Amino acid sequence: MINKQRLLDTFLELVKIDSESGNEQPIQSYLKAILEMYNIEMVEDNASSETDLGANNLICTLKATPNLASPDKIYFTSHMDTVVPGQSVNPTVKDDGYIYSDGSTILGADDKAGLAAILEFIRVLSEKNIPHGQIQFILTVGEEIGLKGAKFLDQSLLDSDYGYAIDASVPVGTTVIGAPTQMKINTTIYGKTAHASTPTKGISAINIAAKAVSEMNLGQIDTYTTANIGRFEGGSATNIVADKVTLNAEARSHSEESIIKQVNHMKSVFETIAKKYDGHAEVDITKSYPGFKLSDDSKVTTVAKASASSLGLEANTVIAGGGSDGNIINELGIPTVILGVGYENIHTTEERISVQSLNLLAEQLLSINHVLNLQTIN
Repeated sequence: MINKQRLLDTFLELVKIDSESGNEQPIQSYLKAILEMYNIEMVEDNASSETDLGANNLICTLKATPNLASPDKIYFTSHMDTVVPGQSVNPTVKDDGYIYSDGSTILGADDKAGLAAILEFIRVLSEKNIPHGQIQFILTVGEEIGLKGAKFLDQSLLDSDYGYAIDASVPVGTTVIGAPTQMKINTTIYGKTAHASTPTKGISAINIAAKAVSEMNLGQIDTYTTANIGRFEGGSATNIVADKVTLNAEARSHSEESIIKQVNHMKSVFETIAKKYDGHAEVDITKSYPGFKLSDDSKVTTVAKASASSLGLEANTVIAGGGSDGNIINELGIPTVILGVGYENIHTTEERISVQSLNLLAEQLLSINHVLNLQTIN
């Protein structure tokens, strides 16, 4: 039912539009120009005025087909931004059936495959006069830098019973029904400067940090929880005792109890070790995004699974290790699962997606609408 060549052409055009996080305006303008051709109400929120992002989120509403009996109101979301390096992407379709960049940049299938599938879905609904309930399309900015755009969504503009984030690096047909909470632990350790030839007159912040990290539980903490020190920076010269270092860390978990325990452990170790060696630690803890877990028999999940099965796909459900805009929208009270997109090696210059996955993704969106239509009739 989809126009495969049009879908491919749209995807290739999308990935050529520079849209690294903070530079979303060009792709937002492109999307708006297409959406204006259809009977879709578009509203921009004020996300860019609240952040350093290059554009606002778009909340687009396609009204229900008249006289369609009590359809569920659903939404789909994809993000407009990409990671770096994402400028001057030069895509190519190779003989193996996959789409790649030229190797100097990412491809940007994360998440332009989702955007392309949404556009093809809208076009097919219009061309084939396919009945549908109210459908919202939430197109966000700043997803790749901490879900920033989604965090500033205007909740009053959202009007959906449940929905689907099109943004998981698992095969098409697989549904992500859970994702972890992520916490950031940013720490500054202070010592006392001195010349390296007289080290007893100083207190090395680097030594304190090293001792703290060596005593900290990191890596795979338990079945649900991981923790990592991702960045360590400090010092100025080899002949100076460093009086200040900063460490950027994270913890993520599918258990609220476990992540609180881990974060408190990391904070306590930093503070205790710093005090032990006459230094001082300032620990700043923030929640990057909340976790969620939906059941296999929730409405949003069963519709996704039924849509996958109707396409002959394995309708698996999985728990993810990372976050997406779906984490934020779940917290807003709209049940959301994450649809597998089929892209591979995301956030690297080896990123790729098969043409088949792109086609199946667009077909699954249409299948979701078909499943809902059948349920309405029944």
